[in-house]
Parts: sequence; C-alpha cells; structure tokens
Amino acid sequence: MVRKNKKIEQKLNYAAEIRLLKEKRIQPLYFLWGPEDYLRELYLEALVKACLPDGDDGFSYKRFAGPELDYDELRIAVDALPFMSERSYIELRGVDLDKLKDVDELIKILKDIPDYCTIAFVQPAHFIADDKRKITKVLCEHGREIVFTAQSQSSLIDWIKRRFAACGKSVDLEAAQQLIFISGDLMSRLIPEIEKIAAYAKGERVTVSDVMAVSSHIPEADIFNMTELISRRKYDEALRLLAELLSNKNNEPIAILAMLGIQMRQLYAARLAVDMKLGKKYLMDECKIKKDFVAAKLLSAARGYTPRQLIRAVELCTETDYKMKSSSEDDRELLRELVIRIAAGEENA
Repeated sequence: MVRKNKKIEQKLNYAAEIRLLKEKRIQPLYFLWGPEDYLRELYLEALVKACLPDGDDGFSYKRFAGPELDYDELRIAVDALPFMSERSYIELRGVDLDKLKDVDELIKILKDIPDYCTIAFVQPAHFIADDKRKITKVLCEHGREIVFTAQSQSSLIDWIKRRFAACGKSVDLEAAQQLIFISGDLMSRLIPEIEKIAAYAKGERVTVSDVMAVSSHIPEADIFNMTELISRRKYDEALRLLAELLSNKNNEPIAILAMLGIQMRQLYAARLAVDMKLGKKYLMDECKIKKDFVAAKLLSAARGYTPRQLIRAVELCTETDYKMKSSSEDDRELLRELVIRIAAGEENA
C-alpha cells in the first residue's frame, strides 16, 4: 500500500521559512521532508548558517547518516557544549523512522534538547511521513516540520526565468510552461534541463520548439500526450508513445496504469466542465490542479471525447487494474489492450 500524506499537496512558503531563520527564530528540532530536495538543501545551508554564523569550528557541527541511529552517540552529541559558538547543530540524514529500535529512548532525547542545541531530521525526497507513527507525532509536536513541496506556478516560472538568465538566455512564458509540463515541477530535475536547453537554443530567446527538441519527459507528460493524441484521432502516434513508455524499464505497467486512470478521471471532469460551462477554476478546484495552463490543456483534450467514452475509459482502467493484480496475464499486454479499447471509443452502456 502506498503511504499518503495530505501535507504533500500544500505549497511551501519558502520565503517565510527563510525569514524566520534570518530573524534568529531557531527551533531546537526540525523535521524536513518532501520531494523538492533542491529547496531543502538550500534551506539546510541557511539553517546551518543561522546556527553557526562563524562556520563549522570542528566541534559544534555533528552529522549522522544512514538508516540506523546510535542513541549513545546522539546523546553525547546533544549534551556536548558548543566550543567556539553559541549553538551546536546536529544533522540526522536518512534515518529509517519505520525501523528504529527503542523509539522511546529516542523520544526522551528529543524531548530534552538543550537550549544551545538544534537537531535536524532530514529525510530523502521519496520519503512520505506517516502521521500515525509515534515518532512522527513527536517530531511534529516538538519540532518544526517543513514539507518541501513543488513551488507555485508563478514562483516556479520566475525561478526558471532567472536560471535561463544565468545561462545568458531569456525564455518565453509558453516555453517555461511547456518545460514544467514536460519535465515536471521539481527544481532539482529542471536545473539540468534548463542547462541543456540553453546550450541547444540557437537564439537569445528560448522558445517552445527548443524545449520540445531536447527536454526529457516525465511519464505523466507522455501519458497526457498519449490521451491527447487519442482525442485528436492520432491512434498510431498514441500507441507508439505507449511503446516508448513501456520500453523504459523504470516505467512499471501498474504505475503507468495508475497515472492513466488519474488522467481519464481528470478528462471526464474537464468534459463536464466544458458541457456545463463551469470554467477552468472549477476543474482546478475539483481535480486539485495547481497550474492553470495544465487545466487549459485538459479542457482542450476533453473536447475530443464524449462523456460516455470517458466514463467507459475510467471503468476500463479499473477493470485492467483488477486483472493486473489478480491474473497471470502479461501486464504490458493488458495495458496495450486498454489503450486500444480507449482509442476505439468504447462507450458505457
């Protein structure tokens, strides 16, 4: 079962968090997690600077890495008085909170952190906090939990413009939006894409065609493009795109199916929005879409399907999911059959 946490859907006010550090409102305990690891690392640099403004003196900065944690070593580090600074800083990287031994012993340490000490629990990008776990509750109740999520549309586009400017290029708004759509909204993934596009672009201004030519695609973007091609009756191109998705060993059929199921449900919501003249805002609220240009793409693609076709497509996704989990049939063949049936325009009875 995939762990979920609603906090991952909320947008982080990164500027506000940095402002707290600049105001020296430093907490004794931090719990840092979320997919936006680029911002997380920037924040950690600011946190260390706030705790140790004169830099690491070799005594006041301790770092523990790995899934296991030695409580004796941690307690010694916590109790050690800072030598050449006012505070000490301890960073715990990638501790496996699900497999900790004697959690109560760790909780005792965390509930009794001296005023001069700051501890930061830093989790990898794929980590999802389980709010039901005892240790998670303690980290959130006694510390400052910061979930590093993708930035808002406007903030991300402004950042993309600055990154291109640093490479000596300007970028069209539409090109920036297309880059986010194709390559995702995580900064750590966008940085190499921006550098690659800037090196490729012949002119001073980066265009949509430059982005389309060299950008790496996230699976979600290819799945959207596949359903859009179906809506435009370009079935051969849609199946060719599916073949490319399946040729990548990192793309499991069950994961592709899950994304396709979400896509078809969003297209159905978009079709309702079109038919009932509810507008883009309704679609964004209903499907929790944060970027208006993505909603615009959905509304456009939805016009190529009938409501009954989309209802049937959602049903077919559910039926295929059941077959993948309960039968011995080849998952890739099941997925191909699903896409062919959606392309054929099956309608619900």
